Amino acid sequence: MSSQKTMRAIAVKNGAGPAEALYVDTIPRPLPGPRQALVKVKAFGLNRMDLLQRMGQYPVPPQAPQTLGVEFSGTISELGERNTDDFKIGDEVFGLAYGGAYAEYIAVSSGMLIHKPAELSFEEAAGIPETWITATQALYLVGAFQPGESVLWHAGASSVSISGIQLAKAAGASAIYVTAGSEEKINFCVQKLGATAGFNYRTQNWADELLKATNGKGVDVIVDYIGAPYFQDNLKAAALDGRIVNLAFMGGVKTEGPVDISPFLRKRVRVEGSTLRSRDEGYQRKLRDMLVENALAKFRDGTFKVFVEKVFAFEDVVEAHKLMESNQTKGKIICTI
Repeated sequence: MSSQKTMRAIAVKNGAGPAEALYVDTIPRPLPGPRQALVKVKAFGLNRMDLLQRMGQYPVPPQAPQTLGVEFSGTISELGERNTDDFKIGDEVFGLAYGGAYAEYIAVSSGMLIHKPAELSFEEAAGIPETWITATQALYLVGAFQPGESVLWHAGASSVSISGIQLAKAAGASAIYVTAGSEEKINFCVQKLGATAGFNYRTQNWADELLKATNGKGVDVIVDYIGAPYFQDNLKAAALDGRIVNLAFMGGVKTEGPVDISPFLRKRVRVEGSTLRSRDEGYQRKLRDMLVENALAKFRDGTFKVFVEKVFAFEDVVEAHKLMESNQTKGKIICTI
């Protein structure tokens, strides 16, 4: 259709490469299909999967456009047919998509949109969907968390764990532990977020310290992004009937040396991996509803906070990706259009 409008979007030179390969391209503006909305993007959040996808190392779901980005905020500019959700043109929204958020417009299922509360800025709202929905999924759906249980969030100052610590605290966790690579990050988790205690994996054997802190009991739910290097210690740190939720393998996928798997029987430990982006829309929508139910009122009254590390202009996306690659951040990196 020759009259289709165009828009600016971030593309990757030659399809894959380093941060420097990102550039602003002009591509056709998407058209909203049935039950979709076209959102004029105000801000989008960066996630680690964006770095992997940019390097050509992430399996992109078939329904995703080429453009990076899964979380955004903005205003609805068009609605597709058969829209039964309570959205209208001009509504301020934020949401989760299979891809395409690094652009001026995104076509997305209206079932994955949430009305933006006036109390949140567009920058804050853009940092919620992927991280808070992933934390909700890890804690409740996979981790089967119950009030009164204890939780360990690895990479405590990562965006998902920042969300998870707040969710666990509000849900009545008996104790919330974190691991992180600096005292500054641990202090942030304990003092700013309300974690019970943190362990520095660079200077401490965190599994031993955790067992000491829990009088040998261990923790009920462990959320891990590191993978192979933590596999044995996760089994060691898990409580009786403990659940270990694997969300990423940032430390690699092959364990070194022999692994003692006796905790699987001795402690009845369950290990389960999970992803979000590869899930069907029904599953994602259920999580969206859980987020609205568990968190939206708390964003409104300030109980839950979105920690934004830095906001970049759309055109400075190369710098934004480099900052994320530095692993120095506590909280979200956001780009605005």
